[in-house]
Amino acid sequence: MVKRVGVIGIHHESNTFVDGLTTLADFKQHYWLEGDDVVGVFRNAYHELGGMFEALEEEGIVAVPLIYAEALPSGVVSGSVLSTFISRMGVAIDAAGPLDGFLVAPHGAAVSEFFLDMDGHWLTALRNKIGPHVPVVGTLDPHANLSKRMVAATDAMIAYKTNPHTDQRDVGREAALLIARMLRNEVKPVAHFVELPLAISIEQQHTAVEPCKSLFAYAAELESLVGVLSVSVCIGFPYSDVPEMGTSVLVIEERGTGAGPLVAERLRKFILSDKSRFNGLKKDVVTVISEMDVWETPILFLDMGDNIGGGAPGNLVGLLEAFEQHGKGPFFISIFDPEAVARACAYTPRDRFTLELGLRYKQPGGYRCNVELQWIKNGSFHEQHARHGGYTKFEMGLTALVITDHGNTIMLTSQRVPPFSLQQLLAFDMVPQAFRMIVAKGVNAPIAAYGPVCKTICQVDTEGPTQADMTRFTYIHRKVPLYPFEDS
Repeated sequence: MVKRVGVIGIHHESNTFVDGLTTLADFKQHYWLEGDDVVGVFRNAYHELGGMFEALEEEGIVAVPLIYAEALPSGVVSGSVLSTFISRMGVAIDAAGPLDGFLVAPHGAAVSEFFLDMDGHWLTALRNKIGPHVPVVGTLDPHANLSKRMVAATDAMIAYKTNPHTDQRDVGREAALLIARMLRNEVKPVAHFVELPLAISIEQQHTAVEPCKSLFAYAAELESLVGVLSVSVCIGFPYSDVPEMGTSVLVIEERGTGAGPLVAERLRKFILSDKSRFNGLKKDVVTVISEMDVWETPILFLDMGDNIGGGAPGNLVGLLEAFEQHGKGPFFISIFDPEAVARACAYTPRDRFTLELGLRYKQPGGYRCNVELQWIKNGSFHEQHARHGGYTKFEMGLTALVITDHGNTIMLTSQRVPPFSLQQLLAFDMVPQAFRMIVAKGVNAPIAAYGPVCKTICQVDTEGPTQADMTRFTYIHRKVPLYPFEDS
């Protein structure tokens, strides 16, 4: 008899230091999909769901899409969103008929209004509904603050191995192939989970460079050992104030081999052998401005304090103001500012006028400058390659392009869009190499998009709700001790 596997997911990276709740409207603006609509959106996407659907079909297993929701990283998820998701999940499971297993796609760093471990909560609700013996295999974002409840509610979970996340589809395939083996009774996975007294600084989390390059290479080496099905390093998300915040290791072994605890311990020792390398040195704006004149151009400046992919608003003007005041340019920057777009709509191309853009962090007002309007357009564009997040379609809403008196180009958007695609410039006939600098509101994710055209990459420790130095935030729930807060 043909096996049938349900597919469920909800993705949200919750920044508890950002004001305001993430609502159902925020999810519906991005993704709130049920039934076959899930397949229609993700079948060909560079996303774990696309990999799941592809591998299940290859294995002769029927994929039964139930529900998938996703909102851009932002504040804590409202309680009504979580209760609605769990309710709709239950309805979809009941309507689907008998299912032999489930593939799940939690993010791992979701926080809800009433449950700090939001992913652990909904995965437990799923497990309680289907019973203890139905296989559940999932994927994780490596920024997961992995919890014991998430691990207990599933048979196995596998985290992406790249940051920027360009292997999501591959990891979705890996999860689907594992559940296929389980359904054929070829393998019985056992999970070994180890939390570490360490939180890796956000700018140190790029997996293609040190220190994470060696860490993930070692994890891959351990994954090849006999009896090991997968090795996941969850580097953690430092902007969620939860007890699980920090780095963890999850090893999935073949039952009875005993490989899991041994591999987890070897990886734990490797990570903790020199914790300081995971904290790193941070460069502030003053330092960057003093050094940048000798760097090869174009330079990609990563505005870490206003990281949209970490929940920041994308409207802070600290770098824009500093670069303009010091005569650095020409540069490109995108600012989320619906009010500025609306004001620009009162003008026609080549008109000159004054705008107050965005906000200063914890200071009144924004940045006031004289600009010339270039155009106003619908800000839709598409990405054809595997980039962070696996997205193929981007919607910036009504978008205005202006040039300041200092000759710098500002793209003003009506919708908050993370800088995950170079098509944000190319689709609108801009040549990235024509700029001395490109400012992207991110930390590591934009490197996959802009790295190929930028000769120098600089992460700037700007102020904001995603500032790189996590010790400047006030935590209530984090574990103690936890490096770099405590060195023990």
